[in-house]
Amino acid sequence: MEQRTIAAIATAMSPGGISVIRISGPEAFEVADRVFRSKKAGKRLCEQETHTIHYGYIFRNEEMIDEVLVLLMRGPKSYTAEDTVEIDCHGGVLVTKRILETVLENGASPADPGEFTKRAFLNGRIDLSRAEAVMDLIQAKNEFARKNAVSQLNGKLYFKIKDFRDMILDGAAQIEAALDDPEQISLEGFCEKLDQDLDGICIGLDEMLADADNGRMLAEGIRTVILGRPNAGKSSLLNLLAGQERAIVTEIAGTTRDTLEEQILLGGIGFRLVDTAGIRSTEDIVEKIGVSKAMEQAENADLILYVVDGSMPLDENDEQIIGMIQDKKAVVLLNKSDLPLYISEEELKEKTGKKVITVSAKEFTGFKRLENVLCEMFLHREVQYNDEVWITNIRQKENLRHARESLQLVRESISQNMPEDFLTIDLMNAYMELGYILGEEVEDDMVDRVFSKFCMGK
Repeated sequence: MEQRTIAAIATAMSPGGISVIRISGPEAFEVADRVFRSKKAGKRLCEQETHTIHYGYIFRNEEMIDEVLVLLMRGPKSYTAEDTVEIDCHGGVLVTKRILETVLENGASPADPGEFTKRAFLNGRIDLSRAEAVMDLIQAKNEFARKNAVSQLNGKLYFKIKDFRDMILDGAAQIEAALDDPEQISLEGFCEKLDQDLDGICIGLDEMLADADNGRMLAEGIRTVILGRPNAGKSSLLNLLAGQERAIVTEIAGTTRDTLEEQILLGGIGFRLVDTAGIRSTEDIVEKIGVSKAMEQAENADLILYVVDGSMPLDENDEQIIGMIQDKKAVVLLNKSDLPLYISEEELKEKTGKKVITVSAKEFTGFKRLENVLCEMFLHREVQYNDEVWITNIRQKENLRHARESLQLVRESISQNMPEDFLTIDLMNAYMELGYILGEEVEDDMVDRVFSKFCMGK
């Protein structure tokens, strides 16, 4: 890789107690020496011990920019496995930018998004699954996502995939060795044992693939779509759960024309609330598009909150929605309980076959019960939201799927008594696909895509 020294701001660009400017590369210490002045005359950072902290000032030409602490880490014992310097300054946006500008003027290059973690990967300090876990940890929106990211950082996925690859490689190596020296190495009974080993690997891959949607929910939250006919109180529900006025609420039916999303936490569980247009037959072209979007969102939902206007009898629009949610995980909210109700909880439960909760968006009643019900659905696995997941992104899922398909081809070849050398092609394809997850099989464009999603300075 290109041996340039890079620098970036590693903390959020907002006023705070401190900010951190990170420098990494072969000239990190020299660049820091050009901008740093210690209170102790003649002190040079490049002559100091690794993992030490030094107090002084950052100067731009002869102008003092800030009073700082400088942390030194010599490679390979640093995040990037390169010489690394971190400058801790006061947390003002202006002063932080000024120090970064000074560092760049003195020999460093601006870091690309995720370049520090990319260097850690390319220098062999972490594998690709751990690198992706770094970003998962930064972006974690709930406690379960955080725990899973930490687990991946500790190598949970790495060691599982490594075990599978070792077993596959052992099988391929046995075949190659026997083909090279058939007089000394026999393959008698080998295919039966290989088939058993691959059966165990396939079961493991199937379990990991089955948890792929759980991984998505861990990372993004349970996709919860709010459905109902116009003016049932869907937008009011979104605003109440979000704790702020996110959706426009009026007495005019059909106010909501498009979907609106909001991320919330209930009992430590992440939910992606999606407010939708009211379901009804309409000749309004824009509203008709909104209704189609609402139906599409419902089809892809993990959970549906069906809001019923209890102050009016059910109509054909409600009947349509009830049909839509029959095969879905759903909770029915009997809204407007501050008004005389046309239907009871028991009747609505019998009609829909779902849990029913009486609420009033106007008087803020019933929402604690709703929160409790949603948390219970998670805890009792009525909504499949599992904190023991293996993969959290599409790239890993596709690699697992391709590996599983290759191993299945090997097993089919064994059942058809194909020659042993024929098996190695699909064995090595599976080995390669699993290697992509760890980054042990590397494609430059794939690596670039992974790290382009990282935030600046990480």
